[in-house]
Amino acid sequence: MRAIWKGAVSFGLVSIAVKLYSATEEKDIRFHQVHRTDGGRIKYQRTCSIDGEVVSYDDIAKGYDIGGGEMVILTDEDFADLPLTTSRAIDVMEFVPADQIDPILFAKAYYLEPEGQAAKPYVLLRDALQDADRVAIVKIAMRQREQLATLRVHEGVLVLNTMLWPDEVRAPEFGFLDDDIETRPAELAMAQSLIDSMAGSFKPDEFTDNYRAALQEVIDAKVEGREVVQPEEAEEEPSAAIDLMAALKASVERAKQARGESAAPPAKKAAAKKAPAKKAAAKKATPAKKAAKKSA
Repeated sequence: MRAIWKGAVSFGLVSIAVKLYSATEEKDIRFHQVHRTDGGRIKYQRTCSIDGEVVSYDDIAKGYDIGGGEMVILTDEDFADLPLTTSRAIDVMEFVPADQIDPILFAKAYYLEPEGQAAKPYVLLRDALQDADRVAIVKIAMRQREQLATLRVHEGVLVLNTMLWPDEVRAPEFGFLDDDIETRPAELAMAQSLIDSMAGSFKPDEFTDNYRAALQEVIDAKVEGREVVQPEEAEEEPSAAIDLMAALKASVERAKQARGESAAPPAKKAAAKKAPAKKAAAKKATPAKKAAKKSA
């Protein structure tokens, strides 16, 4: 891995020199735009929309559209005096319980590695966070912007998770939220039963990207000059109406069968029903046995 940022974690009077690494990588298969007939790469030029001239990077500035066809142009000098931290510091603001942070705020994850002689204070902060069962709320300047983030422990390493600012999260404004929709207790109980029947422990390695694997197979086949035959999938016809309770019951049964927890076969149920009859017959025979004993 290559470090993408160097700085220091600062909390109180303690400073820990660290390197920042991307903790994740996208595995999407990427394509280039090419000319269909000869495979040549498509190139784009930076041209001005007004005079049509090709513009070099040195002549490109940042513009803010204020509407009405007007543009405010900002230069490097305009950004120089902004209150963006340039101290290469990850400033700890406070320590909070992890469950107080809504996951919708998380953006990207980075590993922190201690640099130089910072291993001991690094481990001290790591162990203190684990013992307190809290995460640190921090601020960091990355890519020309100030970002809110958290520091937490993952597999013995400090992980920085950048976060969205609260005003960057959209409010869910949907019409059905204003409707008075009620669920029946029986439906809710059946839904909870379905959740229980499908409960498990999350193991990420059990899930795979089937689309990416199939796409890679197509690419490999193209390289090797062979054809790929995909199995035809039967299309399910959408039902006109849905019986919610029937769908829930069927889902519970299917989930149980998938786990090998199918209901007892009918034969066992029939045998269970016959058992009381045998007992009743035995009770009826008891007086006759008593009479035989008396006559003896």
